[in-house]
Amino acid sequence: MKVDFPKNYSPSEDEPYMSSKQLEYFRQKLLHWRKQLAQEATDISERIKEKSLKEPDALDQGVLESHKAVELRIRNRYIKLINKIDDALERIKKGTYGYCEETGGEIGIKRLEVRPVARFSIEAQVRHEQTERRERARYRKRDLVKGVGDNESSSN
Repeated sequence: MKVDFPKNYSPSEDEPYMSSKQLEYFRQKLLHWRKQLAQEATDISERIKEKSLKEPDALDQGVLESHKAVELRIRNRYIKLINKIDDALERIKKGTYGYCEETGGEIGIKRLEVRPVARFSIEAQVRHEQTERRERARYRKRDLVKGVGDNESSSN
């Protein structure tokens, strides 16, 4: 699906939505972003290996382990984002990229420019996040009540 467009091309609201030109633009944007994240994840892994080979004293060991934990969290976030990019690239192949998975409506060029892996329109995303917050709050409340009940029964 190679489509030529100028280097400074940016999708416009005036163009047909998810035209081959726009799809190619987002495909290239996603591939470039994926390449950057994959390289950074590899660099993090290399840094962790290099630092692990050094034999620091006990005090330095604690700092090293703390830095390693932070870098592993960052690397894992990159890997999750790479998976989301792969999903977006698959949606481009299927012809569903740019359309909300919940409503089927357009996600919008502006939103995709900012978040090219978006799966939902802004409205659907807000509803999705509100539902997640309610679920988390319900589980926290349940766990707190359950924890209080467990403490009371164990003290008898």
